[in-house]
Amino acid sequence: MSGKWAGSDRKARLPPDWEARRAFVLRRDGWQCTELVRDVRCPQIATDVDHIIPGDDHSYGNLTSLCGPHHDLKSSREGAAAKARIRNAKRRPPETHPALR
Repeated sequence: MSGKWAGSDRKARLPPDWEARRAFVLRRDGWQCTELVRDVRCPQIATDVDHIIPGDDHSYGNLTSLCGPHHDLKSSREGAAAKARIRNAKRRPPETHPALR
């Protein structure tokens, strides 16, 4: 794999019928991005199907159609949040003041 998928096992974790699910979601959403911009649906053509809640829930209710820019933005935010969680987990917890123990 190259590009955004490099080093990821994400594709291997998709269900065997992923292409059929992807096609269904794109049709269901009218091939239009479902991202809301100032309470108005993005007018761009949807090219990607993404998980609403990140993870391995591939149910139709957890899948949505996005245009490339909105998919990239969502993925970037999720990646930054994951890195922040890892970074914060490595930090030493603050010590309680002896008088407060």
